[in-house]
Amino acid sequence: MIKRTIFISSDAYLRTKHKQLIIDFADKEKKPASIPIEDIGVIVLEGYQMTISLNLISSMLDNNVAIITCDNRKMPQGLMLNLEGNTLQQERFRAQVNASVPLKKQLWQQTVKAKIRNQGQLLSKYQILPAYKSGVPQNFEQWRNSVRSGDPDNLEGRAAAYYWKSIFNEYIPGFVRGREMAPPNNLLNYGYAILRALTARSLVASGLLPTLGIHHHNRYNAYALADDIMEPYRPFVDKIVYGIVAVKKDTQDFELTKELKAELLQIPAMDVKIDGEISPLMIAMQRTTTSVSRCFEGFQRKILYPELK
Repeated sequence: MIKRTIFISSDAYLRTKHKQLIIDFADKEKKPASIPIEDIGVIVLEGYQMTISLNLISSMLDNNVAIITCDNRKMPQGLMLNLEGNTLQQERFRAQVNASVPLKKQLWQQTVKAKIRNQGQLLSKYQILPAYKSGVPQNFEQWRNSVRSGDPDNLEGRAAAYYWKSIFNEYIPGFVRGREMAPPNNLLNYGYAILRALTARSLVASGLLPTLGIHHHNRYNAYALADDIMEPYRPFVDKIVYGIVAVKKDTQDFELTKELKAELLQIPAMDVKIDGEISPLMIAMQRTTTSVSRCFEGFQRKILYPELK
């Protein structure tokens, strides 16, 4: 069963009773709401005058809920995860820590190839670039096939530069991708934050340390492995944002409203194709992180990534 993504923006007191999340709104005209904790996968807390009980936090972490908190700009800021997400955690930690450099380079090669493939598929899907034999543009196909172990030629960066120059060009000429740049970067940032939390949650559930990456190594990054593994999933966020931009092309109004947040919060429920099957993204992500764990343990050699269609 796919877990729910819960978004709470109202001022409220959050507590638990009988294994339920109870929401007592500050506005007394609103009736309290109740949600089974076991049904929740991700919860986004935006209300700036919100109180939450420690008992509820503990109960949600016991159920491997990813708890996202927002800053005063109402953008995702913090993430809380369970520290004990898998019964074989110690064995998998050890396998991850002891992973050889060649193995990590091979896994990063697979990750970059999957990301470039999905970026090319998205550009082809919306006829931004014509498809080639594999269904992706020819230059993306060439870059994907040329990625070497560890991507020493930085083909990921080359493909990304071309990708961002192309994807919104019809509606927003001169678009530049950057966290602090002009909209719709705000929509991309929000979507990636949800995806990052989802990835970290799945890594913990698979018994892995989200801090210890295969490529990202920033000493201040607590979720380096999540940043690695989410890369081929980013085009699925871009797909939603592209749809928003296409609809709002005439107004160019990309303010991050509740309605647009609601669209981006559907990311975990998106249908993706993985291993020949259609699956919600949240479930596909769990299959991906499980495959990562098995690669570290030596049981398989390839990470299972989704394909954008």
